[in-house]
Amino acid sequence: MSIEINNESGVEIDEAALVRVGRFVLDAMDINPLAELSLVLLDTEAMAALHVQWMDLPGPTDVMAFPMDAADGPIERLDPSAPPSSDKTGGQAMLGDVVLCPEVAAEQAKAAGHSLDSELYLLCTHGILHLLGYDHGEPDEEREMFDLQAEILAEWVAETGHEPIRTPLPGTGGGERADTAGGRR
Repeated sequence: MSIEINNESGVEIDEAALVRVGRFVLDAMDINPLAELSLVLLDTEAMAALHVQWMDLPGPTDVMAFPMDAADGPIERLDPSAPPSSDKTGGQAMLGDVVLCPEVAAEQAKAAGHSLDSELYLLCTHGILHLLGYDHGEPDEEREMFDLQAEILAEWVAETGHEPIRTPLPGTGGGERADTAGGRR
């Protein structure tokens, strides 16, 4: 699994840990080990420009996801009844880009009562789920996505001993997925 990180935000973060979270999420979702992912960290000005360009919304946001292979819904496992390790999903080599804004994340981390690292892990997980086709536009989709996000992060905390991560509840927003047609999902 290849995860490339490009920090253009000017904020010093633990890039190796963010890559480990990304790999953990992809493993938890049983994504093909040949898949590729790009993590990009931008300052508020660059994130605001992307937010306007792709979502037609003003100001910076916390996370945006740009799927490369245009997943239209959650990626299905080839054999859902088989153990996850025996049935890797296939097809998508380059998943896409998860774009994070550490400055916005820092404000949210403070409001949530956890560290910037925790907020970035949450946002990275959220963005990857968007790349995999999950969305939160409808209440049932939102519940599914946020429950899965919370489950993956709880597993991350249990495995790594990282501080607990307070995940947002459905209905509180979080993250956006842009597609190459410029529409909002």
